[in-house]
Amino acid sequence: MPAVASAAPRPSGVASIAHREPDWRRVSQLLHASRALDDLEESRLLPQRQVLYQFSARGHDFAQILLGLQLTDPHDGVTVYYRSRPLMLALGVDLEDAAAGPLAREGSFSGGRDIGVVFNKPGRGGATVLPASGGVGAQYTPAAGWAQAIRYHHEALKDASYARSIAVVLGGDASVATGGFWSALTMASTLRLPMLFYIEDNGFGISVPSQLQTPGGNIAANLASFSGLTLLEGDGADPIQAAQLVAEAVGRVREDRGPVLLRLAVPRLCGHSGQDTQAYKSPETISLERARDPLHRLQRWLVPRLLAEEEWTGIGNDARRDVEAAVERALARPHPDPGQLTRHVFCESTAEGIAQVQEQGGLAAAGCAFAPSAREPHPEPARINMLTAIRRTLDVELTLNPRMVVFGEDVGPKGGVHAATLGLQEKHGASRVFDTSLSEEGIIGRAVGLALSGLLPVPEIQFRKYADPATEQLNDCGTMRWRTRNRFAAPMVVRIPGGFFKCGDPWHSQTNEVAFVHGIGWRVAVPSNAEDAVGLLRCALRGNDPTLFFEHRALLDGAWARRPYPGDEYVVPFGLARRIREGTELTVVTWGAMVERCERAAGASGVDAEILDLRTLSPWDREAVLASVAKTHRCLIVHEDNLTAGFGAEVAACLAKEAFFSLDAPIERLAMPDIPSPHSPLLLEAAVPTVDSITRAIQQIASV
Repeated sequence: MPAVASAAPRPSGVASIAHREPDWRRVSQLLHASRALDDLEESRLLPQRQVLYQFSARGHDFAQILLGLQLTDPHDGVTVYYRSRPLMLALGVDLEDAAAGPLAREGSFSGGRDIGVVFNKPGRGGATVLPASGGVGAQYTPAAGWAQAIRYHHEALKDASYARSIAVVLGGDASVATGGFWSALTMASTLRLPMLFYIEDNGFGISVPSQLQTPGGNIAANLASFSGLTLLEGDGADPIQAAQLVAEAVGRVREDRGPVLLRLAVPRLCGHSGQDTQAYKSPETISLERARDPLHRLQRWLVPRLLAEEEWTGIGNDARRDVEAAVERALARPHPDPGQLTRHVFCESTAEGIAQVQEQGGLAAAGCAFAPSAREPHPEPARINMLTAIRRTLDVELTLNPRMVVFGEDVGPKGGVHAATLGLQEKHGASRVFDTSLSEEGIIGRAVGLALSGLLPVPEIQFRKYADPATEQLNDCGTMRWRTRNRFAAPMVVRIPGGFFKCGDPWHSQTNEVAFVHGIGWRVAVPSNAEDAVGLLRCALRGNDPTLFFEHRALLDGAWARRPYPGDEYVVPFGLARRIREGTELTVVTWGAMVERCERAAGASGVDAEILDLRTLSPWDREAVLASVAKTHRCLIVHEDNLTAGFGAEVAACLAKEAFFSLDAPIERLAMPDIPSPHSPLLLEAAVPTVDSITRAIQQIASV
């Protein structure tokens, strides 16, 4: 077991924050209810396989309840993990709802779409519990984003109701080894955010002892010299010490508006999950843990000092009765409807075209209206490159939308490594266009928290390959609407440059856009020219779903991609392909940097080829492709990404099913071989489809 401090260390010269005594009767009621829920699940519902994943909170429960009762500000935001149900009860979650989640019943946190302990709770005038993730450590950076959003609402939007709001993240001691923890800690301390890191140290990460998770088994001791961070620690099972520490930690964040890390040593009076026998623990360890049970310690402290024995017993009996009744009501709820399974991947509209907006997250849920949009361009005389088009669109939308923020590595004074944000910080201020620490997980996790608070985050990932460390946050963001049944969504626009430019390499020149198309809940745009870049980017910035906006490096200043600026209201709806060239003998389907090459190849081929620029891959314009192939009876698909499992395979599969009897020749794909992008210009020319290779492919297919 980790060592337990006899007192809570504080920075020298800092006085303790005064706190109010907890409502011990309420604490006792919630603690008994939490224990009764755990007991019923472990002893009855798990063996009956009514509950399939069971995570007890016994030992963690007492201090969590103390914390939850402190979170009374309507803009407080909390991120939790799978052992956080006692906190949910303290925040006012109904016993029936708390039981219905693990039972996978209708009307629960996810309605059976997610594990029942992966909680969420829209604010509705109280603290918001941001949608939890099943991944360890994934809860930290969204909490930092919420903390930054608190500051933005208060200081930039001048909303005084955020003056004392805080963000709280719950995590076990094992989670402090994750990148998400360190990224959030860096954000909170460098920016001095109002954020509480609440670390429950039970001495084990499943079966791994804490000494193998962090040096010495004590993260607070290791962070003693961490700048900008207040540290508190002590015994989370001791009634007086835990109450004082929790109140002080919350009070200090509210008053000082800076980050606090509170480490509480707690016993885990159960296995990691319901299936865990704890065979890795010695009998002595288990005995010591049971001796520290906060329920028994609370009883010894309260009775008879504040409660009579019969009162304590009555509270326990009442809680057990209430929980048993709640479980029976939860069991009586219907099972999820399989007919609704595919709903809420994206924002849906009614038959009348009215969007079914999520309860919380994004501008639509906050009731924000957008400026008028137009689908017809009003072009200016001069042609501009795609880079200027993107920068100008960001500038216009920042001016119109005070809730929009642009951020990433080097996007501030430098203006981005590709200069897409050059001058925007100077014009709009460092609170709206700002640099971040070098952590892609932190960039996207921060964006999730900002979006859930009602802002529009526009994060930049410098190059496509660098998005890989953010994969967990990207996936969690995309699935959020579906797994919360439209309670939450985190609309954002992630800008990612990539692709070849004069040369290539495995780190800066990948496309792999198909990975985002395969990512549930993400819309994906791949513009090939400045006009489409304006329209698609503006559409994304005024949309209600997370969007990946891919900016091809070869097109940013490419002469072919230059177009007149189409106007400050111009939008291009997603899912509509552009016909680049009309033809009758062959359909060429392409997108991104290959559009220019395909147009040049068609002109050189002598074939009357029709060229479709998909422009967006999620959704993609199936109808336009099918209609074109029905006319030409042949199809060539050209893309820069690798051939195997590239998005061209999806297009080909659709044609094989829906246009089989229209085809006079096999569907062909031309793409990069299954290798990373090579650096040598000679090797790159051999790898990426060229005008010559596309020309030959067009001629060959047309002659079949």
